[in-house]
Amino acid sequence: MTAYENLTAHIAEYHDLLCILNTLKWDMRTMMPAAGAASRGRQLATLTKMAKSIFVSDETARLLDAAETEGAGVNPDSYQARALRQTREAYEIQRRIPADLVGRMAALGAESEAVWTQAREDSDFASFKPYLKQMLALNIELAEAIGYEDHPFDALVGQFEPGMTAARLERLFAELKAGILPLLERIVAVDEPLPVDLWEAEYDIATQKALCQELTAMIGFDFERGRLDIAPHPFEISFTRDDVRITTRYDANYLPMSLFAALHEAGHGIYEQNIAPELTRTALSADLVGQYAVGGASSGAHEFSSRLWENQIGRSREFWGRHFGRLQAAFPQQMSAVDAEFFYRAVNRVRPSLIRVEADEVTYNLHIMLRTEIEMALLDGAVSVADLPEIWNAKMQEYLGLTPPDDRRGVLQDVHWSFGGFGNFPTYTIGNIMAAQVLAAAHAQKPDLAAKLAEGDYQTLLEWLRENIYRHSRAYSTDELLTRVSGQGLNTAPLLDYLEEKYADLYGLN
Repeated sequence: MTAYENLTAHIAEYHDLLCILNTLKWDMRTMMPAAGAASRGRQLATLTKMAKSIFVSDETARLLDAAETEGAGVNPDSYQARALRQTREAYEIQRRIPADLVGRMAALGAESEAVWTQAREDSDFASFKPYLKQMLALNIELAEAIGYEDHPFDALVGQFEPGMTAARLERLFAELKAGILPLLERIVAVDEPLPVDLWEAEYDIATQKALCQELTAMIGFDFERGRLDIAPHPFEISFTRDDVRITTRYDANYLPMSLFAALHEAGHGIYEQNIAPELTRTALSADLVGQYAVGGASSGAHEFSSRLWENQIGRSREFWGRHFGRLQAAFPQQMSAVDAEFFYRAVNRVRPSLIRVEADEVTYNLHIMLRTEIEMALLDGAVSVADLPEIWNAKMQEYLGLTPPDDRRGVLQDVHWSFGGFGNFPTYTIGNIMAAQVLAAAHAQKPDLAAKLAEGDYQTLLEWLRENIYRHSRAYSTDELLTRVSGQGLNTAPLLDYLEEKYADLYGLN
């Protein structure tokens, strides 16, 4: 075997451990009884530290040194050269992170997430507060270990979106605000209640499940290599491209929750299922810094896929013009008085709302800005955990003109802080920006794409995405992928153009 093959075999075993960790996390969030949280936390801590010890071992250093020497003349744009660079970078970062810290975060995360689940149900921030204080302290410790120049947030967001910083996010957010806020003001000025409130009716959960399965399969999620389950907070997780799990949640009085959460998570799953087979169990199919078996250029790149399939495809007029009959057949009584155009308007209505995952496309990024600003303030000590409900409510009023009536619909609504996902929220906005940019590039390169989508042909788009983005997994950065398909890095203009075109038409603003 070559030196590179020896290193790849070593990384493959590390990858297997990360997949086992993913399996335990999937079970924890879907099947595990609540009382199992503490013991599951210890299991995750043990395995996490074991995986880390393998990756930062002298054996990894020896194999990596040999592979780098051997590959000195390899094409720098090749998968091999990129895998070596990413492994070296991750190795140097991981060596700075104490194994004990990784273990403590894993153990606390399992217990904290279980406490959050109940606290959210009970709207009881006080019960979650001590766990969040501990998790914040551990993330500050993690940021210091990783290192940063300007703000501790830079170290944490870099785990999810390499190269991203607080300063760059502030610029992106400023550009988005400059376009979104005037558009929202114009919409609110003309918005009127729809004559029929579809969400006053009840929607059978079993029928919702069948419909979610049908729609996700239709856009390309392969159920031979995946499954759809239920979770309090929808998520996707994979154990290689051949075993991908997605989840959604159901509300008998709010059908869009299950439908669009399922399409969103299917978008994540489609990315994983279309990674090149030869990258399975390699450095290019795992987050080597975060110790997570996940493909994709970054978390933001992963979000591009989920947001594209959920919104630009799943919320489009063409999609429901084609498939409203399926919905009407599933819920004939509830949909008897409306047509495809009415449903399209109902699921795209712009209204400032309390819940991020239910937010429309125009206001969604305001939710992300709010959370990101709070995280930055927590990390630099400008606000304390005890102040969070008050700070959250004040920012909701500032950005969206709403005050949550309780913490369940306020500061407790997202799972991320419970498992330590500080720095992750901006990736949703990065995903929105990237989705618009990528889809615009796909239309430019495939002039018949709009007609294909209107006909219900999603395979054409899927094949283009597979060839240009999905198959590369983590080989290229977000900016590199975007430059390859669109000629420029992350750019807010296509998203703002998309929102203006869609909602000016929907609300008759022109």
